[in-house]
Amino acid sequence: MTMKNQFATGLFALSIAAGLISCSDTPEGKFSDGKTSGSDSSSNDVRYILNKKADKWQDDWSKENVVVYHWRAEPDNLHPTNGASNPRRMIQDYTQRFLLNIDFQTLELRPDLITKMPEVSEDGLVYTYDLRNDVTWDDGSPLTVDDVIFTMKAQTCPQTNNPQYKALFEFTKTIEKDPAVPNRFKVIFNKRFVYNVAMFGDIAIMQEKYHDKEGVLKKYSIDQFLDPEFSKTQHADLEAWGKEFNDPKYGRDINFLNGLGPYKVTAWEDKSRLELTRKTGHWTQKLASPGYYDAAYPEKIICRVITDENAIALELKNQTIDVSSWISTHGLFELQKDSSFNRNFHSAFVYNFDWQYMGFNMKPESVNRTPFFTDKKVRRAIAHLVPCDEMNQTYLDGQAVRMSSAVTPTRKDVFDPNLKPLEYDIEKAKKLLDEAGWKDTDGDNIRDKMINGKKVQFEFELMIMTGNVAGANMAKDIKESLYKAGVVANIRSLEFVTFYQQLPMHEFDMYFGAWSGSAFPEDYKQIWHSEQWANGGSNYVGFGTPETDKLVDSIRVQIVDSLRNPMERKLMSIIYDEQPYVFLFMVPRKVAIHKRFDNANMYWEKPGVFLPALRMWAPGAVVTTTN
Repeated sequence: MTMKNQFATGLFALSIAAGLISCSDTPEGKFSDGKTSGSDSSSNDVRYILNKKADKWQDDWSKENVVVYHWRAEPDNLHPTNGASNPRRMIQDYTQRFLLNIDFQTLELRPDLITKMPEVSEDGLVYTYDLRNDVTWDDGSPLTVDDVIFTMKAQTCPQTNNPQYKALFEFTKTIEKDPAVPNRFKVIFNKRFVYNVAMFGDIAIMQEKYHDKEGVLKKYSIDQFLDPEFSKTQHADLEAWGKEFNDPKYGRDINFLNGLGPYKVTAWEDKSRLELTRKTGHWTQKLASPGYYDAAYPEKIICRVITDENAIALELKNQTIDVSSWISTHGLFELQKDSSFNRNFHSAFVYNFDWQYMGFNMKPESVNRTPFFTDKKVRRAIAHLVPCDEMNQTYLDGQAVRMSSAVTPTRKDVFDPNLKPLEYDIEKAKKLLDEAGWKDTDGDNIRDKMINGKKVQFEFELMIMTGNVAGANMAKDIKESLYKAGVVANIRSLEFVTFYQQLPMHEFDMYFGAWSGSAFPEDYKQIWHSEQWANGGSNYVGFGTPETDKLVDSIRVQIVDSLRNPMERKLMSIIYDEQPYVFLFMVPRKVAIHKRFDNANMYWEKPGVFLPALRMWAPGAVVTTTN
């Protein structure tokens, strides 16, 4: 199997035209899921949108070479290994570099810090890489194979606080230098794994001498770190290294952030503003022919947290924001009615691999919470009480696509159209609740049940994130609907970072969530394997049985698409039946990019934009800022 076929994903057109206009006072295309059809498109693939450069420079457009990006939440941190939020990964794409990364246009893996895609042995267990020889750290020292080896050791070290990445290395055996070629190394696995190559698209390469000045990790091997018995023994030097490496300063203090990317964090105002400044003399600036992903055109990238819908619209209309991929659906529809906005911005609704859900705590006893949702009849009853279609029309202008299980319709290779979304049906929900023993025995319109000898009312906490008006309104509608069936939901709103701190500790009854998907092959272990519930992984709800764990494990090691995809569909069927989530929507990403920038392209792959490639095309000199 070729590398291209191994990592290609099944994409399909969702039969909605992309009618983009370069610079006019009329709104650009609604659901734009393909390239523009003009002369700037070489084909009609449905993977991204190429926006034409505006026909005319407007007198009121800023010539300042700064991109102001709007988002709704800042990163949990910027630590090179210890974190999991989508904003964190976006900033890492600008401040860090990876062995491989994704090509936004083809949705396939591309070389980043390597000269070409790795050579794979006949048995699929040995991958040979060649590092680029033109990459240097900020102190002038070259990137070496030792840095790659250190990165892998740091990720696999038991003392590293990165449970979300540990599963990626489960089948790794070792990494070896090539004694004859200085920049060549081999990664050796003990089993085929669908993520054997793709995992390097998630791992920022770190500088060994910055993060391990004493050379502690040199004393140990990856196979030691991956041996379960190793972590049972004491290693004082590793404990000391881990304590220092995990220090929050390496994720939050801008004086301790280090990376190979062309930008550095120069300011971070809590929950408000994060500033990136282009490095002077960065190695990418010395390349004879820099590629698209080596670009760093803006002098600064300023990320501003804005959650109020009216404020977002006003900032865009006033052109004080240049880019957003976080506008609400209704917000963009309204903006596209404004001729001034359409004159100044490219905008579109772009399909993606992200999806929204509501998660149940299926193992509440572990944190002494009430077992409301341990019975799948109850979970399915709650799903029947969520008015998804009505909420879609009311808050998402009818543009969201209903989810039925854990893959989006954009993954046609795995998506099963026979799994129909559960319909809104109050009477069916009441019947399921009755069968599960939740009945109103005292006439107060709230169902109750005897649990461990105590009468418990069906009154639980629904946890949501602040800053999402549509989500907050949906929560209120769900609360009203649940009450019609005798169930009370008390809404608790938490700020982004606090919200995600609660989830791995399982301190919730039910929560609104979203997963940011990718075109990469899916490794379901992180979310759906039972091991990822107890170790701080992303199986927050506690889903998993021996059968599903075995199925997840089998999917992970099957690299042949035609054999893996049926197993994935079987897993989706089980998840559908068990209903650990209320599956909500795949909501198109709402993207706006100011027309004063060239390369203003929009992508299916997260985050939907690539800010370093935005190039000012102003006639005359570009105004620069001062530090």
